[in-house]
Amino acid sequence: MIVGSSIGGVRTAQTLRLEGYQGDIVLVGAEAELPYDKPPLSKSVLAGTAQASSIRLLTTTEASESRIQLVLGHTATGVDINNSLLELTGHDPIHFDNLVIATGAAARPSPWGERAGIHVLRSLDDARRLRASLLGGGDLVVIGAGFIGAEAAATARSLGLTVTVIDPQTIPMSRIFNPEIGQWFGALHRDNGVTTIFGTGVDAIDGDQGAFSVHLTDGRVLSAATVLVGIGAVPNDAWLSSSGLLVDNGVVLDKYCRAVRAPSIYAVGDVARWHHPRHGEDIRIEHWTNAVEQAICVAYNITHPAEPREYSPVEYVWSDQYNWKIQIVGRVGNNAKHIVIGHPETHGRFAALYTKDGISLHGAATVNWPKALIACRRGMGTGITVAELRDTLEAQLTPAAMLVT
Repeated sequence: MIVGSSIGGVRTAQTLRLEGYQGDIVLVGAEAELPYDKPPLSKSVLAGTAQASSIRLLTTTEASESRIQLVLGHTATGVDINNSLLELTGHDPIHFDNLVIATGAAARPSPWGERAGIHVLRSLDDARRLRASLLGGGDLVVIGAGFIGAEAAATARSLGLTVTVIDPQTIPMSRIFNPEIGQWFGALHRDNGVTTIFGTGVDAIDGDQGAFSVHLTDGRVLSAATVLVGIGAVPNDAWLSSSGLLVDNGVVLDKYCRAVRAPSIYAVGDVARWHHPRHGEDIRIEHWTNAVEQAICVAYNITHPAEPREYSPVEYVWSDQYNWKIQIVGRVGNNAKHIVIGHPETHGRFAALYTKDGISLHGAATVNWPKALIACRRGMGTGITVAELRDTLEAQLTPAAMLVT
């Protein structure tokens, strides 16, 4: 049994077959939609350049060929661990030998109401509703300058809308990177015609779709036809509250991605909080690549229970905003020391190398620099020093530029 029909659930099912699993595989999804990919929602789907059919992860034909039974449109409501039963809305409980929880995360609800015209963006239906609102014209206000808010703002600008982005942080994405890099992200949006209001929150939203008044904490009031709320996500784990599983900001797992005290139950993706052997702590990651890699590990461990593999990935995430391809490997920010090589204005690309001890590479962020990304990912595995990597990357720039902070 696999609960969750997004990328983590689908990849688990497909990899089980690749690993030679011969038993029944049942893939349950709360949405009636066939499984689809989510990164395009804030970009090509919102822009209208991609349709539902082009972002499908699994068709009915492909599911049939792989002997994957689809149970869509039924929400998981609980797990009976003692009897190995998954409980669903509108469906009889289903018995499992192994259960994989892949229910992902949900958009953090809007604290300013959820009426028409006030949107979140997490599902295909969300993207459809938001696109319909944007096509109606008028100003868009985006609350939250994280990846979802920033990507949606960039897409809305490509549609010709007037866009304002609001975030209580003084410098956008400074939690993810550091103030210097965050300033460049703010400048990117302003250079593309977005009005940015940082260091200010939202008190209230009055009015209705097409005529909202957005009241800011500094006393200003903005007019908006549409509002997008992008203030983070929360793991979809509330349905497990009475299951007996250990749930704390996600399903708590061991280093093999098995639920604590329930070795026949696994979790993958945004809902999974596992013990990372390399970091020595429990972590939860809301990134597409993590869901895919974790699904591969879980499928292997289900089919090879006598020799399970630890899940110890090097983190990787990307974002597309205007003409910037942003790629992050490892851990960045968190007040780590960093070296910046290149500059967005001088070179049109840059890389930030992060280190805790001043020697080893802890993480890296690159923009429009594929070779730098490859070198950083390889370096994370080989133990290259920051100084060695800096020299390698500096040689690729003309003129060379390096800023140390």
